Parts: sequence; C-alpha cells; structure tokens
Amino acid sequence: MLGSGKKKIPLVVYFFTIVQVAVFIGELVKNGTMTGSPIMIKPQFNPMIGPSPYVLINMGARFVPCMHNVKSIQDAQEPISWPCPWSTTNDPNTPDNSCTLSDLCGFGGVPEPLYQPGASLDQKPEPNQWFRFIVPIFLHAGLIHIGFNMLLQLTLGRDMEKSIGSIRFFIVYMSAGIFGFVMGGNFAATGIASTGASGSLFGIIALTFLDLLYSWKDRVNPTKDLMYLFIDILISLVLGLLPGLDNFSHIGGFLMGLALGICILHSPNSLRRRIGESDVPYANSQVSSGFLREGTVPPFFKNPVGFFKGRKPLWWGWWLIRVGALILVLVVFVLLLNNFYIHHKVCGWCKYLSCLPVNNWCELGNLTITRDQDAAQQQQAAKRAVEALMGMSRRVVKG
Repeated sequence: MLGSGKKKIPLVVYFFTIVQVAVFIGELVKNGTMTGSPIMIKPQFNPMIGPSPYVLINMGARFVPCMHNVKSIQDAQEPISWPCPWSTTNDPNTPDNSCTLSDLCGFGGVPEPLYQPGASLDQKPEPNQWFRFIVPIFLHAGLIHIGFNMLLQLTLGRDMEKSIGSIRFFIVYMSAGIFGFVMGGNFAATGIASTGASGSLFGIIALTFLDLLYSWKDRVNPTKDLMYLFIDILISLVLGLLPGLDNFSHIGGFLMGLALGICILHSPNSLRRRIGESDVPYANSQVSSGFLREGTVPPFFKNPVGFFKGRKPLWWGWWLIRVGALILVLVVFVLLLNNFYIHHKVCGWCKYLSCLPVNNWCELGNLTITRDQDAAQQQQAAKRAVEALMGMSRRVVKG
C-alpha cells in the first residue's frame, strides 16, 4: 500500500487499544464488586473468561430491549422480572432475578413497560439508549475476546493506519463498528448482548482486501495473499455462527469497510497509471472530496473549475463509482435505522447467517413470554433464559 513502511505513529490504534483495555479492566472490577468475582463463575462459567452478560448490558452492550419497544415486553399485560446486573443464579424466585428493565439497562434507566391490559408495542415514550450502537465497540466479553481483537488491532490495524493516515483509519474503524451493530440490531436475536471491536476490525480487513485487489499486478504472489486473507475471513465468519455470537456485526463491518474503502483509498494502481496520477503516499497527497489529485492540479476549494479540468474519462468513471458507493452505504444505513426504530420488520432466513441450524442454536437469544409453570418446568425455562440473557419470575422470559 502507498505509504506503507513509513515511520508514523498509529495514534488512533494506540489510543483505542488503551481505552478498550482500560474499559475491560473496569468490567472486571464492576463484575467483582457486584458478584464477588471478577469473572462470571455463577450460575455458569463464562468461556470467554470475562464478566457476566448482565454486567455488560448494564455497561452499554447492544441490547435491543434497552433501545426500542420489543414484542412480548412492551405489550405484556403482567409484570416481567429481569435479571439484576449482580445476578449469580438461575433461580427465578430470588431477588437476583427480580429487577426492572431500567435496573438492567442502567444509564438512568428506560421507560418501563406499562404491564396492563391493552398494553401494546405503540407505547410512548419507548426505550431509546441509542448510544448502544457506539459504546459496545469499547466493551469485550472476556479475556479471550479482547485478546484476539487487540492482537489483530495492533498488527493489521496498526499497519493500516500507518499506510492511510489516522483520519481515514478513524472514519473506517468507527463507521464499520457502528454499522455492524446497527445490522445486528436489525437481524440478530433480540436477547443477545453484543460487544466488541470485531465489526470495526472487519472494516479494516475489508481495506486490506481492497488494497490487495488494487495492487494485484504489483504483488509477487497475489493469489497466495488472497488465499491467506480469504481463510482468515472464512474462519472468523464460521466462528461467528456459534451460539451467542453476533455474526451480523462482522458482516456489517466488512461491508462498510468495502464501501468506505472505495471512497477513501487511492485508485487501483493500474487505473492510477492510466490517468497519470503519481504514486505519492496518503499523508503527502492532497485529497478533495475523497479523491486523489496530482500535484499539478489546483486545490478544489481554490479553483473548483481547474480541479476538474482536463480529467480523463476513466477518472470520471472512478469518481462516479466512489460517489455511488458512498450513497449506497448511506442509504442502507438510513434504511436499517428506520427499520430498527419504526418498522421492526424481520428477515426469516437471515438468522442463518449468524447461526447453524443444529441443536436449536438459531432459537437461542429469541425472547418469548410464557405464563407460570410448575417448578420443574420453571427450572428448565430459567436455564434457557440465562442463555438468552434474560430472567423470569411470575411471567417467564425465556430464549
């Protein structure tokens, strides 16, 4: 990539890494304060070696019931008890599973469901903790989770920021992360608490993929490079099919990275040579409206006419592709937000992009409501409810 190998300091990568590690330490401290252990060991062990999902929800994980009205919650006509952030048991009859939705969501709480005859999904005001599309980028589910993410961030992410500059890197990193959580909010199970910088890092992987395609003829062994990258992406997406993981954040981050990469990266090497653009590093190039210009071209803001004068048809064609990619991703982003907050339409087959249809995995995390059952049924329902990151009492919330 142009500009690679330069002795630049990847400020964004280092800053985000410090913040994410500090936040993770804060998660462990809060989990220890609330439950008596820095990692979740009751009612079950967190395989990621990290805090309880209830603590993560309370600290800002993307959790749909804290963000808008949800079927079977806002239209419930009898009270629903939720697991408390300090919950350490599956027993639906203990105080640990007798908190309100506001107690679980935190941050000053959310409007509580009415729990009365005639309650509907049209309840106003509705929960609207919109920041849960942003905050989860800095939260992680455990030591294994943050370990893999930071390893990728401090290697691939660091090199990418050195190549394209801190501003471009920041734009892609944050946009990919947010877009991934928005996509997951639309298509993932409503009971899943999603966290992590994986969506952002998939956006950076998308930039690496574009750079490979753009410099294909200049690589010693591009096919080998492509196979390595393809295997990395495939493994990550396959792991995202495991229960409780949000593969939509990975997919969304990658798609946003592709779209923004087309907009902010230099043109493909072969195209740049054909239109006469010089091979200058990102940090030394002048960019107007997201497009590289030659040193002989006047700045756009000083001479708009001169900036476009004499451009070759191929330059205009690539310019249209860039604009089209930007418009497309903005339109999709607006549509997803509109569906999340207003229409709440679901995709029947999309769930298979984030789960395998075995052992009822694709149903884990979906919230349904049932009435009181006998003790044995309640225990089984409670076990499933924990998997869905919910609890139950008089009325059972189960996944």
